[in-house]
Amino acid sequence: MTDFALQLDHVSKAYKGFALRDVSFELPRGYIMGLIGANGAGKTTIIKLIMNLIRRDSGRITVFGKDNLQHEVEIKRDIGFVYDVPRFYDDAKLRDIARAVAPFYPKWNQTRFDSLVGEFGLPLRKKFKMLSSGMKTQFALSLALSHDADLILMDEPTSGLDPIVRRELLDKLRDILQDERKSIIFSTHITSDLERIADFVTCVNEGQILFSSPRDEILERWGVVKADREALRGEVELLLRGVRHGEYGCEALTDDIEAARAVLPSEAVIEKASLDDVVVLLQSEKR
Repeated sequence: MTDFALQLDHVSKAYKGFALRDVSFELPRGYIMGLIGANGAGKTTIIKLIMNLIRRDSGRITVFGKDNLQHEVEIKRDIGFVYDVPRFYDDAKLRDIARAVAPFYPKWNQTRFDSLVGEFGLPLRKKFKMLSSGMKTQFALSLALSHDADLILMDEPTSGLDPIVRRELLDKLRDILQDERKSIIFSTHITSDLERIADFVTCVNEGQILFSSPRDEILERWGVVKADREALRGEVELLLRGVRHGEYGCEALTDDIEAARAVLPSEAVIEKASLDDVVVLLQSEKR
C-alpha cells in the first residue's frame, strides 16, 4: 500500500470569475511534485486549500492520511510553507522573527535553524526589509525546515531569483529528500526547474488538472509532432492534442511517441517534448 503525503479527491472552489473544478491528484511520501501552469491557472488556490487558508466547496484533502479540516492544527505543525514573496514584519531582525516563530512548533530545532542560516549566509542581525529577494526566500525556507516539517509547500519560490540563487535553492530541496519522510509541493511556471528536481508533475490550466504524471514518463513518452496539415488527419488525430497550425505546417502534442510514429507518414518529424512544450501546447488546446 502506497504511503501518501498528500491526496486531493475531487476538490472544487468557486470565486466570482474563477473556479477550481474537480481537482484530484496524489503525492507519495518522499517525493517532489511540481505544480505548473500559467499565472492565474489555480496553483496558488490549490496550495491555499491544502493549508486551509481558504475553505473548499467540495471534495476532500488528506495530509499523511488525515483530513486537513478535522486535524488542522496537527497538520499545520507538520507543514512548512514558503510564499512566493515571504511576508514578515519588515522592521524586525531575522533573529527576532525566528524567536517569535519557534514557540508555535513543538519540534522546533534551533541547532538546525542555526545550521541552515549559516549555509545560506543569512545575517541574523539585519532587518527583514534589508534582505534581497533570494535571501528572503532562503530565510523562509530555513524557518520551514527548522521545525521538522514533513511536507513543504512552496508557491513560486524561484520567481525573480537570479540563476545562482535558484540553483542553490533547488539543490537544497533535493537534499531535503535524503530523508525519505519528507515531501515537497513546488508551484512554479519555470518548467526547467522541474526538469531538474521534480519526481511528479501536475499541470493546472483554468482551474482544471490537465495531467498529473511522473516526470520521467512525460519526458520519455510525450513528443511534439511536426508535419503538414494533411499528415495529421485520419487515424493519427486520435493520438494528438493541442494542434497548432502555422504558415508552414502544424505541430501537435502526443503522449505516445511510438504509436504516433507507427501511423504517421515518413516525412513527419517527431521530437521529444520538454515540459515547456507540453504546457504550451496543452494550454493552447484549452483556449
